[in-house]
Amino acid sequence: MNGAIQAKEVRLISADGDQLGITPTQQALQQAEGQGLDLVLISAQATPPVAKIMDFTKFKFEQKKKQKEQKKNQSTITLKEIRLSPVIDKNDFETKLRQARKFLEKGDKVKVSIRFKGRMITHQDVGRTVMDEFAEATKDIATVEQKAKMDGRQMFLQLAPIKKKEA
Repeated sequence: MNGAIQAKEVRLISADGDQLGITPTQQALQQAEGQGLDLVLISAQATPPVAKIMDFTKFKFEQKKKQKEQKKNQSTITLKEIRLSPVIDKNDFETKLRQARKFLEKGDKVKVSIRFKGRMITHQDVGRTVMDEFAEATKDIATVEQKAKMDGRQMFLQLAPIKKKEA
């Protein structure tokens, strides 16, 4: 910025955005000071470097404002976990389903897991059936992001909320 620019000549851009061509750095600085603005190096790697005449404090303020706006519009997606059992009762299944629906409506992803204890590991098909029922029951508000798969003594299924189309 201003006196810190060490290149002998720069490609100058006016405050309006018009290209003024390649000019010596000292002359570009004089033009910027004449307008009461700063000479800011935009691209130092270019040959010759690109400099723009602008109000640097206003530029920094606008950048901060844009960053704040982007941060505000950013949504964080968290992963919630629901644990089931291969021999889950109907009422327990409904309760877990309601909880998962609540998470999905809030915009969170849901990881459904079944832990096989003891000899239950030999009946993985029962666990897969429970997982399929769960996925089927939430298909109106969620998509299966990762199909049911075994990992050690656990089976996992990941659901993601369906994005609503804005009109």
